Amino acid sequence: MKLAVYGKGGIGKSTTSCNISVALAKRGKKVLQIGCDPKHDSTFTLTGFLIPTIIDTLQEKNYHYEDVWPEDVIYKGYGGVDCVEAGGPPAGAGCGGYVVGETVKLLKELNAFDEYDVILFDVLGDVVCGGFAAPLNYADYCLIVTDNGFDALFAANRIAASVREKARTHPLRLAGLIGNRTSKRDLIDKYVEAVPMPVLEVLPLIEDIRVSRVKGKTLFEMAESDPSLAYVCDYYLNIADQILSRPEGVVPNDAQDRELFSLLSDFYLNPGKPQATRVEEELDLMVV
Repeated sequence: MKLAVYGKGGIGKSTTSCNISVALAKRGKKVLQIGCDPKHDSTFTLTGFLIPTIIDTLQEKNYHYEDVWPEDVIYKGYGGVDCVEAGGPPAGAGCGGYVVGETVKLLKELNAFDEYDVILFDVLGDVVCGGFAAPLNYADYCLIVTDNGFDALFAANRIAASVREKARTHPLRLAGLIGNRTSKRDLIDKYVEAVPMPVLEVLPLIEDIRVSRVKGKTLFEMAESDPSLAYVCDYYLNIADQILSRPEGVVPNDAQDRELFSLLSDFYLNPGKPQATRVEEELDLMVV
């Protein structure tokens, strides 16, 4: 099973991906997480350090694929999750999608894809260009990480549009949304009402999720020394269980940009109908 995780920049894709990977490993699956980001920090919370990238390794070998061995590019992370970082071109030059393609090509040369139950692509990019949409060509499911805010849901809608486009030629489905570190879900529900799709989980505003990124540890590893965090791990285990059940998923009918802008902004600008009713009731009471 191949998963591609997308979402607005800074929304917590890598933290979410690492914890989902461990949750899948806890369920007995052999997991490979592939970081698709020039920052090459997707797997940091699994390994505790920035592992060498595939592009760096290929450059050292003068792009002789036959000289690259699995141990040159695949590193063992927490919970037995194997980790790969694709890397990327220098800033302002080249295409990240090309790098993803080279990564998949090398891993196929090494027969790595055949050894895993689940392969998870953690992908940079929210307004998804053709290059960074490349992992969708290989994925069975897309997962979108969001929060309860306008910008994250606007990005989620663009990603949904990419899923719809790729699903024309690939057996790809959107597994659903994952709300990350949000105290409310009312705007998420408003969006899902307009663009029907599953909501896999909504994680509360838990500070330890953010801190885990700084510490370079997954929530599962932190819970070993602090059992009070075990309940946070249950959120990720729930997501893993839903994915492993092989859900039908959806091919989303994304909203047009202007329609979505009106829908989400109206939520903030005109929350007033219920409030107006309360004011009228108070006025009636005053008259009485």
